[in-house]
Amino acid sequence: MVALANIGVLPRPVHPTGVWSWLTTVDHKRIGLLYGATALAFFIIGGIEALIMRAQLAAPGQTIVSAETYSSLFTMHGTTMVFMVVMPAGAAFFNYLVPLQIGARDVAFPRLNAFSYWLFLFGALLMNFSFFVGAFPDIGWFGYAPLTSNEYTTTAATDYWLLGLQVMGIGSLSAGFNFVVTILNLRAPGMTLMRMPLFTWMTLIVAFLIIFAFPPLTIALTFLLFDRFFDMNFFNPAANADPLLWQHLFWIFGHPEVYVLILPAMGIVSDVLPTFSRKPLFGYPMIVFAGIIIGFLGFGVWAHHMFTTGLGGWANAAFAGSTLVIAVPTGVKLFNWLATMWGGSLLFKTPMLFALGFISMFLLGGLSGVMHAVVPVDTQQQDTYFIVAHFHYVLVGGSVFGLTAGVYYWWPKMTGKMLGERLGKWHFWLMLAGFNMTFLPMHILGILGMPRRIYTYDAEAGWSAWNAFISAGSLVLAVSILLLLVNIAISLRRGEKAGDNPWGAATLEWAISSPPHHYNFAVVPTVHSRYPLWDEEANVLEPPPLPPHEEPLMPAPSYWPLVVAFAIVMTFAGLLIWQWHALIGIAFMVVMALTGLRGIYGWVFEPLTVEAPEAVQAHS
Repeated sequence: MVALANIGVLPRPVHPTGVWSWLTTVDHKRIGLLYGATALAFFIIGGIEALIMRAQLAAPGQTIVSAETYSSLFTMHGTTMVFMVVMPAGAAFFNYLVPLQIGARDVAFPRLNAFSYWLFLFGALLMNFSFFVGAFPDIGWFGYAPLTSNEYTTTAATDYWLLGLQVMGIGSLSAGFNFVVTILNLRAPGMTLMRMPLFTWMTLIVAFLIIFAFPPLTIALTFLLFDRFFDMNFFNPAANADPLLWQHLFWIFGHPEVYVLILPAMGIVSDVLPTFSRKPLFGYPMIVFAGIIIGFLGFGVWAHHMFTTGLGGWANAAFAGSTLVIAVPTGVKLFNWLATMWGGSLLFKTPMLFALGFISMFLLGGLSGVMHAVVPVDTQQQDTYFIVAHFHYVLVGGSVFGLTAGVYYWWPKMTGKMLGERLGKWHFWLMLAGFNMTFLPMHILGILGMPRRIYTYDAEAGWSAWNAFISAGSLVLAVSILLLLVNIAISLRRGEKAGDNPWGAATLEWAISSPPHHYNFAVVPTVHSRYPLWDEEANVLEPPPLPPHEEPLMPAPSYWPLVVAFAIVMTFAGLLIWQWHALIGIAFMVVMALTGLRGIYGWVFEPLTVEAPEAVQAHS
């Protein structure tokens, strides 16, 4: 047998099949699909929670759910949509597309990538497990102290919430470091930073935001953990602690988190618009720098969430000013997007429609946000439905519309099949109508004085008609999402074959097969321009698929990331057992910690690749 190393042939890794292949995968594309499927599942759960709340508020004096149940639905709807839907949906696109867009074969740390997904999934499941044990978190998705103290939540409800969120945060930090290293170190030859697709640029900015924004949340959750489990006093006013410390820590994380949620959608729109305008993006450098500035200034506006807490005139003025300033780079992006379409040969396919929906709805949400830089206006509208309308226009009209544009745009690349164009347009128009029916009247309710977080109201308040209209709009919105699910099911079952580049797009992911091979590129391309597939002189033509014995060496599947992630979440869950029985809880946590250490040992010393027998035989 001739040694493989001597003839320069790289062995092909063994690929498990069936469910085991998904549990052990370290392929960035499969991990992206796992993120996407999980986000879609939680999107359905979060949507059902919202529909129940709207049913409760459709008429005055309803008793469909109790006040306690409504508070739990409110808490879990917000937490689910932010941490289990929009964030992982963005991560799905990061994982699947970034290596393809930069001409890489995988992310820098494939096992760490799998580890981050399993932490996200187990953290989300731990938090939602509270529903099965009757401990429903009812503290709001922001968890303001002192409502989270043992005095006010005597069950384990808040414990499930904070432990699940802590685990998901560790997973997010792992992913953030991974993508920074991937983008800065694994770009194809010739792909300078200023030749990267805008989606990759926004991913890089989001990764840095995660790295710097999540530690304050981690600290806040650790303080809360010590308060609840060990009777410490980080947020206890009776012990001269300041409950506002939680608000500062949470919103130092929370406002950069807004840009963690919206920048991926901005990156998607910045890639979709040139494709369907048939011209390069206008002002590419300005959009890049605007994204960087938004990320930087996002850390300097957190206290505009706290104008009514008595910070003082100077502090209010400073944060009002920074809130006004951060609108400028956002406006730059909007005008550049409009200029991209100006004079273009526009194709109004479904991805383009959702991109236009993003621009218009996010513009409205941004305008209402700038209003809250004016302290007296914010003081009047604080904790009213006007605020609910504002952030839904940003996070649904912005993030969800933008992410949906990405689904329709890259679905052919991920599956090799097209989504139905007719159903897609019905989806868009119903979603646009349902969204505005649901959230536009909330501005009026806010002006009329309807407060947030109430589970019922009197008919004399004068809010009945608007609430009935809003609840009807939420049903229209739900039908539009149902159309998306139907479209996905039809596409997977008997969808039209897509081809490699059905949209005639310009970036590297469209140069390879749909769906891509596990090694992405048969030959890593050399890039000479910002739009390689539109540049005739630098056109990237992907060679045909490689024979098995010539495939590049790829990371082998591994179950250790799953084992380590499970051990971590179970170690955290052991605290819940410890509250019930100290000795059993400590023993459980020790066993889980040792399991995690064993998993880390296996991870570190596991061979990076596995030689496939057919590869060895082919060269013997």
